[in-house]
Amino acid sequence: MKFQQIDQFAAELKADTRAAVYDGSKKGHEKRTKLLFDEFPDPNHLRRVAGKIKQHVVENLDTYLPAVEAKMKANGVQVHWAATADAANAAVLGIMRARGATKIVKAKTMVSEETELAHFLEKEGIETLETDLGEFIVQIDHDHPSHIVKPIIHKNRREIARSFEREGLGAYNDDPETITRRARTFLRHKYLEADVGLTGANFVSVESGRIVLVTNEGNSRFCLAATKCHIAMIGIEKLVPRDYDLGLLLNLLARSGTAQEVTVYTEFISGPKSAAQPDGPEEMHVIFVDNGRTEVLASECRDILRCIRCGACLNVCPVYRQASGHAYRSVYPGPVGAVLSPLLMGEKFAEKADLPKASSLCGACNEVCPVNIPIPDLLLRLRNKAKEENIPSPGTPPMGAWALLASQPTAWRAALWGGKAINYLPTNLLPIPALRAWEAKRTLPAWRGGEFRKWMKGRARTPGASAKTT
Repeated sequence: MKFQQIDQFAAELKADTRAAVYDGSKKGHEKRTKLLFDEFPDPNHLRRVAGKIKQHVVENLDTYLPAVEAKMKANGVQVHWAATADAANAAVLGIMRARGATKIVKAKTMVSEETELAHFLEKEGIETLETDLGEFIVQIDHDHPSHIVKPIIHKNRREIARSFEREGLGAYNDDPETITRRARTFLRHKYLEADVGLTGANFVSVESGRIVLVTNEGNSRFCLAATKCHIAMIGIEKLVPRDYDLGLLLNLLARSGTAQEVTVYTEFISGPKSAAQPDGPEEMHVIFVDNGRTEVLASECRDILRCIRCGACLNVCPVYRQASGHAYRSVYPGPVGAVLSPLLMGEKFAEKADLPKASSLCGACNEVCPVNIPIPDLLLRLRNKAKEENIPSPGTPPMGAWALLASQPTAWRAALWGGKAINYLPTNLLPIPALRAWEAKRTLPAWRGGEFRKWMKGRARTPGASAKTT
């Protein structure tokens, strides 16, 4: 996709797409809020505790990563380390080549989207199939996910029905149950034919070495039921110290991500099948992926590594609702993506330095985050980073004159007298071309200033009024 500012992308978005994203995200947020506050007396306390647990992990990865490696090896897991996306993909290919494997079925995993694993394997002649329904639809449409939890939030059932008809999965029928059954019929034999099943992990317990998967479709179980080799690609930040911590984090993840008390399938996987088990993978490989995370860890924005990929910040964000996930040009959209995506670019930070500005800084993302990440603060830090590195911001008028005016009380009060003129000044008469371009995509509110100072001045004359004024 060609580079576009998010406001430009949003302006060109189809009405159907905008409606699908807005309605889907709004409903998800409302259900999440009701569920949390109906069931817990103080959900914000839970968020703060969960945030402290995850921050503790972030600050102590140098201790926890060797510890979890040792535990996994004791469980019979083969552990690999990948510093880059290319290294992670190569590790998957190497495992498959060693087994003579040519077919792989994938459960939904954001880190494999990040490394573009499916495209890499297909170029190497490996048949690669996404088995999450949303990811499957994205794959057959040669599209990209637009939400962390709901990859096809930008599509409606009519579009999906046309895609299934095009792919020979049945005559046009936009009934959701019919669409799901057709996908199930197509995918079922693919599970049985595959050599390798690949998953991610929502959490990894350092205490037990177990990986935790949460899904609602059961596709991860199908991926592992018939295949003889299980590969898990996992970001190095997905650790939790103890199994005990999972009680809190799984509760918050389900409610924040899909407004459920618990996801339909929650799996705890220790390693390959034991001698007593009749079925299951004979080998289990875990690939811990860095791909820029250690650079994030060294930055002043390391708090973003707490993220448990629930998507709650996307659902509440007014910018995401209007622009959709594709506007962010990244695997990670919305507020979390506006922080994480530029950071993961490393030396190419400038390519996505505009994303932190795609925010109203309303703070709603922080209020809903189940691990209490201060996303607005991180966005401001990245905006400052772009300024310090002299990275231009296309479409933004110079603000030097504004800063000077706003920092001089006398000049500011004088300028207020001309404020009402803005209501009647045609856009084409604005003095700065960049300002005209900026205003052309924004509707300025009617000028209503000038009354507060009069009110305050009057209150100050009333005995005792100043003590009551907030």
